[in-house]
Parts: sequence; structure tokens; C-alpha cells
Amino acid sequence: MIRAGILTVSDKGSRGEREDRSGEVIRRILEGIGAEVVRYAIVADEIPLIRDPLRDWADRDGLDLILTTGGTGFSARDVTPEATAQILERLAPGISEAIRADGRKKTPHAILSRGTSGIRGKTLIVNLPGSPRGVEESLEIVLPALRHGIEILRGDARECGSAVERGG
Repeated sequence: MIRAGILTVSDKGSRGEREDRSGEVIRRILEGIGAEVVRYAIVADEIPLIRDPLRDWADRDGLDLILTTGGTGFSARDVTPEATAQILERLAPGISEAIRADGRKKTPHAILSRGTSGIRGKTLIVNLPGSPRGVEESLEIVLPALRHGIEILRGDARECGSAVERGG
């Protein structure tokens, strides 16, 4: 079972002025694949408020997966990628690249997403867009690979190795 956390980044959501529909979509999708959502929070668009739960959920709670939603655009308040980058140990750029590439098929604005993805310890952290539709479309693209990535991080799966390691 995947143990997951959802961190919604929204000034209005953190003040109770907006319903967290994107977080609800993430929860529905994760529960649909049998994951257990063990941490959930809504925070304002402030680096420490984003960074600290990500670090604590990875280090203290040992979550397998943390998905953020919101704060990945061009607005001055959109700082989720910067907060995430502060605690990542290794990048996993293919995840965010796949989200942007698939999103570009639907809207040219997808390339404006600054979301990042990476690893801290044995936790995979992925920044998702802030809209319910963006969350759903992004997870549809990356979920099949995320399960395998989590198995590798846990030591439960064999990595495919690089082309050099395979003799190619």
C-alpha cells in the first residue's frame, strides 16, 4: 500500500475562502488505486509553510508519496517549486516533463507550469497544477510509472538500469 500525503497550496484555501477541489480530486484518485492518504493540509503560498510539511512528512512520517497542488504558475505568490526544491535530495524531472508534455496537447499554457518532482529519502514528491482538471489529467499520465518508482525507492522492485549497464 502506498502511504501518501496531499498538500494544497492556496492563500484563499488556507483562509477558508475557497473549497479545496483539487485536493479532493487527488484523494479520490489515490484512494481509487488503493493508496492510503495519511497526511493532508492546506497552506498559504509561503515557502516555509510549504517546505516544512514536505520535509516532516518525508522524514518523520516516512510517506511514500507526497502530491502538492497549486502554486506552480508565474504569479509572484507561486512558490511551490522553490519550496519543494529546498528539501529535495534528487530530482526526478521526467515526471514533471511528462505532465507538461501531455498538458501541451490540450493547452499551450501547460508549458507555463513550473512544477517540479523529486526524491527526499524514500519519498517521491510531485508538484501538480492547481486546477481539478489539471490534477486529474496529470495523475492520469504519471500514476502508472509512480507506483513502480515508489517500489524502487522502497527496495521492492528491480530497477531497469541504464543503457550502459545493460550493455547498450
